[in-house]
Amino acid sequence: MAGKFLKEFREFAERGNAIDMAIGIIVGSVMTGVVNSLVKDVIMPPIGLLIGGVDFSQWFFVLAGGNGQTFNTIAEAQAAGATTLNLGVFLNTVISFIITMFAAFLIVRTVNKMKSKKAVTTRACPYCKSSVDMTATKCPHCCSALKAEEIKPAEESDFSKGLSSLKKIAKSKIAKIKK
Repeated sequence: MAGKFLKEFREFAERGNAIDMAIGIIVGSVMTGVVNSLVKDVIMPPIGLLIGGVDFSQWFFVLAGGNGQTFNTIAEAQAAGATTLNLGVFLNTVISFIITMFAAFLIVRTVNKMKSKKAVTTRACPYCKSSVDMTATKCPHCCSALKAEEIKPAEESDFSKGLSSLKKIAKSKIAKIKK
């Protein structure tokens, strides 16, 4: 019984999806730290300067308690037993979320530009919508006659193209320096 269970677990763990998922979780946790640092240490300080050094984290309203006192910080109000509505903390969290999502978008966009586009080898049959080889003249699913199409070659990524042009520029500059 235990041997069969361990065998099934090993088969599950060896599948590409389980390993890809584990790597995704590990990379995601590392990226969380990177994105949080980007937001907290790089993006938020200039925004704070642009809006005149306003610290929204201390924007709050006393809902109950506090006996009519005026408080400068949330901690003071809560120490006096007041119930506070912390709108500034919520606003900071929303701003941080938006900036984090934008930073994640930029990272994903950059990584996608680094990927090469694979050759297109299949197309959809116009009659049954099944996947068919580009060069097929007859659909294997519905037997409809098809016109063969050219296979579109793989395209080099924008990143690779940029590196190639950078290498050419560097070689020409080095050749000029050598002369």
